[in-house]
This record gives sequence, C-alpha cells and structure tokens, in this order.
Amino acid sequence: MLSIRRFTVWAALGAALCGLVGNGQAAEEKKFGYKDTPLIPGTQWHVHDGDRPQPRVVTPGSTFSLQAPAPADAIVLFDGKDFSKWQGEKGDVQWKIQDGFAETTKTGRIRTKEEFGDFQLHLEFATPSKVEGEGQGRGNNGVNIYGKYEIQILDSYKNPTYPDGQAGALYGQTPPLVNASKPPGEWQTYDILWEGPRWDAEGKLVRKASVTVLHNGLVLHHKRELVGFTNHKNIPPYKPHPPHGYIELYEHGNPVRFRNIWLRPLGEYDKP
Repeated sequence: MLSIRRFTVWAALGAALCGLVGNGQAAEEKKFGYKDTPLIPGTQWHVHDGDRPQPRVVTPGSTFSLQAPAPADAIVLFDGKDFSKWQGEKGDVQWKIQDGFAETTKTGRIRTKEEFGDFQLHLEFATPSKVEGEGQGRGNNGVNIYGKYEIQILDSYKNPTYPDGQAGALYGQTPPLVNASKPPGEWQTYDILWEGPRWDAEGKLVRKASVTVLHNGLVLHHKRELVGFTNHKNIPPYKPHPPHGYIELYEHGNPVRFRNIWLRPLGEYDKP
C-alpha cells in the first residue's frame, strides 16, 4: 500500500513538472510577438503575431550564385572596393570595408545615391558568426526599398521570432514561404524583383507594390503584393509617391556584412 502511495505521489509530481515544462515551452514559443497590434488586411493575423505559423525550414544549396559576376547591363552598387554609389545618413558612409565586403559600424543606415524604378536586385550578406542575442536582436538588418518597403535581413537559423519578422519576410506583413537561412557567418544571397505601386492622375491607387524574393535560390515570395508601407507594429497605408526611389540598407547595431550588390532596371515589353 505504501509503495502505491509513493508511486501516486511521484506520478503527481512528474505530471506537475511536465506541466511546468510544457507551459514554459509554450511561453518560450510565444514570447516573440504581439497581440495588441492591428490585423493585417486580408488575414486573421496581427502585425508581428507570434501565433502565426512558422515557415518550414528548407536547407538551401551551398553555392547558389555566390560571388557570381554581375550581368553586362547591371549597375554595380558595391564591388567590395568603395562606397561611391552610396551615402550615409549624415554624409559619407562610415561603414568599414575589408576583404571585399562592407560591415555595419553603428554609424547609421546607408542608401544609394541613385534612384530606381522597377528593378532586379542581387546582394550577398552574412550575419555575425558569433551568436549574440535572440529573436530580432540577432543579425538584424534589412533591404528598405524607397525607404518605405522592407525585406527583412535576420539570422533566422534556429532563431525563433515572429514569422513576419524573420529573414526574407515582408516586414510586418508576410512571412516567407520557407526558412532558407544558412548558419551564422555563412554568406547568403537575396535576389529581389521589385514592381512599385502606381497611382492615377487623381491619386487613386491603381497598382499595389509587388515583389518576388529568392533567398539562397529558394522562392520566398512570388509577385506578392504589399498591403501598404512596412513598419514596426503597424501598417501605414499607401500614400502616393514617385515611381522610383533609393535602396537602403539598415543598421540595427548588429555587425552584418554585405558584398556583390548589383541592380538591373526592369524594362518594358515592346519598348527599346
């Protein structure tokens, strides 16, 4: 009888401990995200919703287009030698260049001097090999188109965060179809095809912005429309702006590296 009682006590303790562990895991899974943010139009999810399904992990090919030469008609924005095509927030770019790559230095974001319309963009990046922080605090940067539409850069290798903020997300709007992230410190590629929004003469939106994104050769988005500007914890509505703008790289305090950045303006069918 005593042994049965002991078994019952230990079973109860075990169940309680399992419950604590389970609740801890659930809390861990949900600690990255928000429920007090607006609903994303056309979805059931809040901006940065931690309950949104996590994209499945797919291991990419190891060498897809890394260090590939730019096409003959491309505008080379960064070749590892200088920042002649870029400007900093307060003048000259203060990021450092070494061994053919640029690295952020907590001196602010940088943007292209030239503005572009619809385009094809290629860039290579590497998040820090030394893992520090978690969630949005790990390898955070971004490709910010026209200063209004961000494609997230983040170390998303075994690093949970809210899905619309992981690597390749249309920030605050759409998670990537898959998580194609490589381990920290490894070079990775983004290939981005951008089509900007258009307004008529009366200022009515007639075409939303859309984007196709490949991460390490895997499709994350295909002609995915944006529902407005991207932002943290909200979605500012579209407001008319010119059909061209600069390309910006963020600076969030993480030493993210960049190299081999080039861009091709997209032409129009049946036009020279």
